[in-house]
Amino acid sequence: MSPSSLPPAPDLEVPGTEESPPRVVILGAGFAGLNAARGLDGAPVEVTLVDRQNHHLFQPLLYQVASAALSPANIAWPIRRLLRHQRNARVLLGEVESIDRERRRLRLAGGESLAYDWLVVATGASHSYFGNDHWARHAPGLKSIDDATAIRRRLLLAFERAEMEPDPEKRRCLLTFVVVGGGPTGVELAGAVVELARKALADDFRTIDPRQARVVLVEAGPRVLAGFPDSLSRRAERDLVRLGVEVRLEQPVTGCHAEGVELGDDFLRAGVVLWAAGVQASPVGD
Repeated sequence: MSPSSLPPAPDLEVPGTEESPPRVVILGAGFAGLNAARGLDGAPVEVTLVDRQNHHLFQPLLYQVASAALSPANIAWPIRRLLRHQRNARVLLGEVESIDRERRRLRLAGGESLAYDWLVVATGASHSYFGNDHWARHAPGLKSIDDATAIRRRLLLAFERAEMEPDPEKRRCLLTFVVVGGGPTGVELAGAVVELARKALADDFRTIDPRQARVVLVEAGPRVLAGFPDSLSRRAERDLVRLGVEVRLEQPVTGCHAEGVELGDDFLRAGVVLWAAGVQASPVGD
């Protein structure tokens, strides 16, 4: 979206003079934060955009980086370059530690202090393991470039280890991939893992046949894509099954381990477990 296509900047009635225009600090350079900054292009304010990464990330395509279909460079752009023509905006690399609303100041992790007249908190969401944060070690989620590259490494190493494993049962476990959560991320990720195994890697190994990999999508609810109309949800499930994904509905995960996941009394052994079951707001808001 170009700045010219955004709505006009609002009139901000905040303290300021001609010598010192109002200071607008925006936390987070995701879709919301970046568009907020662009929306203030030309407004009589000083805009400071703060993010702990130096790039804007197109999150909807993270699953393709995780499945080795795209390079990280294809979905990440330097924030400074995106705002290089906006004269009233500057970019700071930093992570917020605390916000003093009474004094209108925030403190960054390095100890720096930043004053503001208006504050926009657009720090997005993080993974939610529903009170079981220790599961993260065995079932990584997908929210950043680092997450995507770590997942890609796990996926590719599973095939490499299976190629060297002489025991058929252990090899079968290594080639079992479990995706927890049937929302958009889980559905996309499960389909991408199938395509990685059956297309991208199909002819690359000699001892194993990657096309025999088992991909299981586990959902606690009665259908995938619960936020979508029922007809689209059912269509997505049929398409996943047609691709080769094993869809298991109404099976909440009760435990995540290095060897697999617990589904009530059932234990599903797997070489890789990926988490796409829940999100929670960034703690900055607290």
